[in-house]
Order: sequence, then structure tokens, then C-alpha cells
Amino acid sequence: MPCLVGSEMCIRDRRYRGSSMANFGTVGMDWQQRVNWDRLRTYRLERAREMMKAHGLSALVLMYDENVRYVTGTLTPGWNRLKPGLRYAMLCGDDPPVLFEQGDIGKQIARHSPWIPPENIRYSYAWIKGAAGPASQQQVKKFANAVLQEMKKSNVAGEKVGVDFVDINMMSAFKEAGIDWTDGMTPMMDARAVKNVDEQECFRIVGAIGDAAHWETMKFLRPGLTENQVTAHIKEYLYTIPGMEDVEDVIVSSGPNTWPNWRNISDRIIKPGDIVFMDLAALTWNGYKSCYYRTYCVGKEPTQKQKDIYAIALEWLYKAINEVKVGATTRDIASVWPSAKEAWGYEEEDQAAANLWGHGLGLAQYDPPVISRIWSLDHPIDIQEGMTFALETQHGIPFEWGVRIEEMLIVHKDHTEIVSNFPIEQITVVDPIPGYAAPDSRDRKLV
Repeated sequence: MPCLVGSEMCIRDRRYRGSSMANFGTVGMDWQQRVNWDRLRTYRLERAREMMKAHGLSALVLMYDENVRYVTGTLTPGWNRLKPGLRYAMLCGDDPPVLFEQGDIGKQIARHSPWIPPENIRYSYAWIKGAAGPASQQQVKKFANAVLQEMKKSNVAGEKVGVDFVDINMMSAFKEAGIDWTDGMTPMMDARAVKNVDEQECFRIVGAIGDAAHWETMKFLRPGLTENQVTAHIKEYLYTIPGMEDVEDVIVSSGPNTWPNWRNISDRIIKPGDIVFMDLAALTWNGYKSCYYRTYCVGKEPTQKQKDIYAIALEWLYKAINEVKVGATTRDIASVWPSAKEAWGYEEEDQAAANLWGHGLGLAQYDPPVISRIWSLDHPIDIQEGMTFALETQHGIPFEWGVRIEEMLIVHKDHTEIVSNFPIEQITVVDPIPGYAAPDSRDRKLV
């Protein structure tokens, strides 16, 4: 049946079904075109170079995991994340990228990642955001000299270099070395905003894995489990899937934890009749990330009030999705949402940050565009073909229950594709007990 939101047909009923790949196979085959990893790496590298030059830069120094991977096609292992400087990369002029790895790890990189010229693999000079103490100045001086050396090799010495991370140690060393540095994160954000066909296929696979994870959640949920137990089960399930690198978070919230949405888990015991939502934020399959909410009611049918609140959140979501198209802006999307005051009585939009929300998904949990009434109304960003992002809405009764739902999208030239396919038209009811939701059972009073 068609899904109606107000007087408009849901975009769900005109989703794209005939993509060039979308076979959802997760391993390479000799007889079928799937993700073309060489083409994907080449696209990302050259797009980063294109955006670097478009921003007037001759080189980039990259420390954030997603940017290093985007340019070099190499993985930052878990222990190395959020520690800028343990590994980093440079892109200079028209030359291949240079990768700096901690100690002798580069010898393994040469074996595993032959697309990086062996002569472009170096050891890093780390100070770990100052954790090296007094030695930080010594280390950052070595780092700055290495940056200068690579720029000289590529004949771009003295030209402007962009950096995606900076601290007080770097600022001092760059000034002393005469390095003309500026913002390098913006060109990388611009590069990562638009995905090629192979990245889009990765995103579809992430969506398919998310569908399966929500189905597993539906089968596993029951009264008596804790939020932690459900989270643990879904994480274990996800790690059995080939290509799964990391499950950063599986957020399971129940009952009063669902509104306001604290975006956390606990050992709260799930009770019969509880509203529960689960967010895959984020599974990471071959680098590409998810954000994917669905709402459940455990052991009984939701009340009419819960259905009504859910219908409001669903309407907010699909009104926003119906605005997604090439040539539109983030203002067009955010403007269909009510203000924080209209929806919840807040004085400022920031008080409702992320309640009505959109954000790009790729190698990072937050690629462009990020959509919110906080900034999108005054600082709109164009929606481009090849963008992949999520839109999410929520509503509820404070400290009683709330609902949250989310869809993951790919923007095409003439349509929008939804890659999150677990049912969303209504709250998913888990193992209802016959008669438990009848009005006379809900309204019973103590005598």
C-alpha cells in the first residue's frame, strides 16, 4: 500500500530500485562486478587533489582517520584512532600520497597496500597532542622538517599547505619553519561530500546490514533483557559479517531513557509494554558508516497516544525527505521542520540540537551536509548528486517514552534512493500478548 504523509505520497513509494550494482554481495567475485576498489581509491585520491587545488592549496597534511584513509586507502586500527600524529599522510601537488606510520608498521603497509609506492611510506614523528611532555617540541620540529622535505620533493615548497588538525605545538613549529599553513579540513569535507558509484554501493551494503541488524533486534528483544544485553547481542551479530571493521555504537534506549533521548545505554531492564529504540551509530563496513534508528514496542501494541506521537515524527521525517533533490539546499529541508519552540517549547534551537537532524555518512559519521534548523536556515548548503546522508526525527513525552526514526539516502540526478529498508510506517511491535493492549487492560485501576 502507498504510504501517505499528509496529502503527499511518501518518497518511499518512488524509491530507486534499479541501480547499476546493488547486488549486496560483500566479497569480490571473478564473474560479477561489485565494488571496484581500485576505482574507488583512485576516485577518492583524485577528488581530494581536485578540492585541494580548488581551495588554493599545493599540499595537505592529514591526521584525521577518515582523511588519511580517503587519500591513501589504508586503515587506522582502533588503538590508533583519535590520536592525531601517530600516523598521518601528505598529498603534495600531483604526486602520489605519502604515508607516515608509527615505527616499523610501514613495512606491513607496503605488503598490504601495494597501491602506495614503497618509497612513499615513512615513519612518523609523533608527540600525541603533547603527551610526550617536554619532548613534544623536539618531535614536532622533526615533523615540521619532514613536511618541508616532502613539499620540496614535489616542488611546492613555500606554497600554501592545508592541515586538518592543529595544536599549539604545530603552530609554533610551523611558524619557526616558515610553513604557510591554513584550513585543510574544509577541502577534505568538500571532497568527501560526493560519493562515486563504488562508495554508493558500499552505502547500500551498509544499509542492507542495518536492515538485518534491526530484524535481529526485533527477534531478540523481550522483557527482562537489559539495554546492555541487547546492545551486546547486536554487536556480536554484526561482527560476524565479512568486512565489518568496527561497531562504534549500538544505542539501545528504553522507557524513560528514550525521551529526552540521552543517546546512551545502561543496565535498565526492559519491561512489558516499553517503547525501545535502537540506533546503529555506527557500524563500519569497509570504512563506510551507518546511522539508522527504528522504534519498537515490547510485548504489546502501542497506545493510541504513542501511535499519534510516532505519526508526527514520521510526518516530520518524510516531509524532509520529500525536499531532497539536486538543486535544493539544506534550508529547504530544515525549513519543513517545526521550530524548537513550536515542537517542545524551547527558547533556542540549540536546546533541541539533533532532535530533528540530518548528517552526511561516509568514512566519517559526519560528512557534509549536516542539516539542522540551528544553522541551515541562515547558512544553506547545496544538495549535490552523489551525496549520501541520513535524516532523523524524534518526539515523545518527557521521562515516559519517546520515538526516533531515521532513513539513509543517496541523492541521484533525478531521484532519491532510500537504502534503509526495515519497516518504518509504524512502531514495530515485538511479541504482543493477545488482549494485553485492549483498552480495558490499559485502564485498569487498583481497588
